[in-house]
Amino acid sequence: MENSAKTMDQIVALCKNRGFVYPGSEIYGGLANSWDYGPLGVEFKNNVKKAWWKKFVQESKYNVGLDSAILMNPQTWVTSGHVGGFSDPLMDCRDCHARHRADKLIEDAGGHAEGMSFDEMTAYIREHGIACPECGSKNFTDIRKFNLMFKTFMGVTEDAKNEVYLRPETAQGIFVNYANIQRTTRRKLPFGVCQIGKSFRNEITPGNFIFRIREFEQMECEFFCKPDTDLDWFYYWKDYCKNFLLSLGMKEENMRLRDHEKEELSFYSKATTDIEYLFPFGWGELWGIADRTNYDLGRHQEASGKSLEYFDPETNERYIPYVVEPSLGADRVALAFLCEAYDEEVVDAEKNDTRVVMRLHPALAPFKACVLPLSKKLAPKAEEVRAELAKYFMVDYDETGSIGKRYRRQDEIGTPLCITIDFETVGDDKTAADGCVTVRDRDTMQQERVKIEDLRAYIEKKIEF
Repeated sequence: MENSAKTMDQIVALCKNRGFVYPGSEIYGGLANSWDYGPLGVEFKNNVKKAWWKKFVQESKYNVGLDSAILMNPQTWVTSGHVGGFSDPLMDCRDCHARHRADKLIEDAGGHAEGMSFDEMTAYIREHGIACPECGSKNFTDIRKFNLMFKTFMGVTEDAKNEVYLRPETAQGIFVNYANIQRTTRRKLPFGVCQIGKSFRNEITPGNFIFRIREFEQMECEFFCKPDTDLDWFYYWKDYCKNFLLSLGMKEENMRLRDHEKEELSFYSKATTDIEYLFPFGWGELWGIADRTNYDLGRHQEASGKSLEYFDPETNERYIPYVVEPSLGADRVALAFLCEAYDEEVVDAEKNDTRVVMRLHPALAPFKACVLPLSKKLAPKAEEVRAELAKYFMVDYDETGSIGKRYRRQDEIGTPLCITIDFETVGDDKTAADGCVTVRDRDTMQQERVKIEDLRAYIEKKIEF
């Protein structure tokens, strides 16, 4: 099934009906753009994070991990530029009072707002006659800044002295810990620090399900390297990130790498590439890889008065490392994998038999297998098999309905293998038990007999990543 034939309504309905993602606080009418991961969703998203950690930390000879605090000294965000410059350019329609981001109005009209000043955005909108998407009016207010950081208070009093922010990114937690990590791990350049953690942005125009949300999880790597080697590492990580997505089943035709033009780049960046994915609503940014030079560590060294220089034992030089940053949203890439996996397959055209199947990579699937007794009389043996496999994998169990319907339920949630316990497995007075089960493959629907004692190794081989 081509991505262009899929709709977000199909994805959202499946996620809600099968327990991947629920609307947040739904019994109270919800909270705009908040989402809760259900029993299948939490397993699926954890598997996405585990896969990233496996490739970026466990198997990498360069990278180590970190889990820094959400609440940081407020000076961190002054130094990083978030307090002064982390804002959306907002305009209100004077006729219908709808609020819009000026840069999004320009981009939706086919323009490029990156790098434009507020005055340039205003002029572009007027010159091109861009209208309010809600009512068609062209009567907008001037652009105003809207800071994207959530504020809260530490301590017992709510005054300006006690203001702190919920972090809008995880990267700064890595930068302020750079010296500690380098000292305690005794790492020589190049090396990277990886982190998975929650971030918060008070987006005015969130949307497209979990694509853009206010409370989200990031999987970020800050890779520290010697100046003048940064572009080589930039290209290395660009390929590494693309290959990570391909290895988990994302099709090349649904991805594209977009290099930022010179005018789009941040003033401190030497190069930035976005890996974009073809969602049902169109192309959207999935992964940003940026060469941030030594801007971040340089700013923190200047503001804190603490040296963040690296002493190079090979050259006896001291310098501030350059940084290459591959930054990925866990929620956004989870949505991309869901969109990629969704399929509607015609099994029998004459009988109008179509099945919905989530072709998730087995490493990402919430359940690795489902144990199905052919009859409730076989439940004791089936429970025994499930209990043994559950020591090593997430395993589902289903004994209600016809075997065909049970297969289809598992197809719809992406379970790669169904294990059927039948009467041959346990035998009877006339026939000896063969100690085998029937294993059905989700994608091919082919079945084979496997010995119970071989099931663990069989499943491990299937879910290898």
